[in-house]
Amino acid sequence: MGKWWQSAVFYQIYPRSFKDSDGDGVGDLRGIIEKLDYFNWLGVDALWLSPIFTSPMVDFGYDVSDYRDIDPLFGRLADFDELLKAAHGRGLKVILDLVPNHTSNMHPWFLESRSSRDNPKRDWYIWRDAKPDGSEPNNWLAYFGGAAWTWDELTGQYYMHNFAPEQPELNYFNPEVKAAMFDEIRFWLERGLDGFRIDTIDRLIKDPEFRNNPPSTSWKPGDNPSWKLARVYSEKGEGIHDLIAEMGDVFREFGDAVSVGEIDYSTDPHYIAAYVGTKERPEIDLPFNFAPIMLPWNAQVFRKFVDEYDGLLPGSGTNYVLGNHDQMRLASRFGEGFRTAAMLLLTLRGAAFIYQGEELGMTDGEVMPEQYRDPQGINLGLSRDPCRTPFHWTGDHNAGFTDGTPWLPIALNHATVNVEAERDDPFSTLTLYRRLLALRRAAPALNEGSYRSFDAGEDVFAYIRQGDDSAFAVLLNFSADAKQITLPANIKGNIRLTTLLDREGESVQNQVALRPYEGMIIGL
Repeated sequence: MGKWWQSAVFYQIYPRSFKDSDGDGVGDLRGIIEKLDYFNWLGVDALWLSPIFTSPMVDFGYDVSDYRDIDPLFGRLADFDELLKAAHGRGLKVILDLVPNHTSNMHPWFLESRSSRDNPKRDWYIWRDAKPDGSEPNNWLAYFGGAAWTWDELTGQYYMHNFAPEQPELNYFNPEVKAAMFDEIRFWLERGLDGFRIDTIDRLIKDPEFRNNPPSTSWKPGDNPSWKLARVYSEKGEGIHDLIAEMGDVFREFGDAVSVGEIDYSTDPHYIAAYVGTKERPEIDLPFNFAPIMLPWNAQVFRKFVDEYDGLLPGSGTNYVLGNHDQMRLASRFGEGFRTAAMLLLTLRGAAFIYQGEELGMTDGEVMPEQYRDPQGINLGLSRDPCRTPFHWTGDHNAGFTDGTPWLPIALNHATVNVEAERDDPFSTLTLYRRLLALRRAAPALNEGSYRSFDAGEDVFAYIRQGDDSAFAVLLNFSADAKQITLPANIKGNIRLTTLLDREGESVQNQVALRPYEGMIIGL
């Protein structure tokens, strides 16, 4: 029997937008506790909470000022302990978001580092002298706009930040920094946490020579301006795999605790698989596979990627991600094909990640520039706020999310796209997710079975999931046209599920018709 996380379905909760229990317009831990039964009803295995640690909230928790406490906005440490106990009592695992790349500029470590050049923690962060003309040490750019360097008047040096100036980068060439961060991980795992999703894990090491980044050959208008330079020296420096392996060792001290690493948005299966490490020197358990977000919606492109990626990780480490708190929601990105995307996500081998609201077919919310809260949106106009609008529990005022004024506006379609409206509708998106999750849980072939693709035409991605005592064929029509598929001779059986939630039990042999954007699971 493998580890629990190898084929688990993780549900990402963005706490600010999930459920508000106290009327301040921001979701909180007690709101999550109130809704824990929903996750059992839905059929997921684990919850992943975006940052809830103490923070000035410049980047909504990705600027941590205390790794060992809960921000009062979300509740208290006792609330988290209650949530963890209640989740475990329901058979749900819980992981949190760890942000080890940088801290808040209000973290005690940085306040000490900034106090003087000879402070013992000075070298915990990345400080550099100005060039002779007073300008930044090099040409590195921040993701949220401008230079990746901020001048400190008190000590007369620049400090580095790949994100906001309030998020100074830690120096992992200093062994004290590694030891301190590893102890922060142990604090929570000793408390009973089931693991961490680790933010920007491949960016912890920078070039020790601080060389200029070269111009990018792929940047185009509309992209983040920081991508005008290829980020080859400002992150992913030499030694990153050794550091990640050391961090992974901390998790392995706790047996089944899972490490999920956010790595670069890559479509190169070899790059993604490399962060699992080797049998002799393992790194992280699940390197986030963002490729399905980045790949064009094309059946043969997806088939080529999955074939190669699945083959690189025959044991564990495979996982698929279609959305998160930084990306356009599935129903907005894929349009009519979003149900097919859902079937793809939940029928491939390995772990899967669902971002809150995907199971309802939530689209990006309508957030005007004057309503932006995201620093990337405020500075660059590239806001992530639309995919972070509050969850829809009901069709009532404020979607059942809060009794107060929501921190972001409720999406206009909440009257029809919500849990209350969809839970008893046999053809709703929520019903589709529940049935997919139930089938995945009940069928070992879909859970841990082998994967093998087969030809079914240019616009159809088709594959077999084979277990010890059952097998399924999955047909996914990526196009807006109906398709008549001639099946291989050995494929025959009965339809178990379609994305349109009909045709169940229909016999399939030799040929099968797929409607536009239809996905189908056939029990063989």
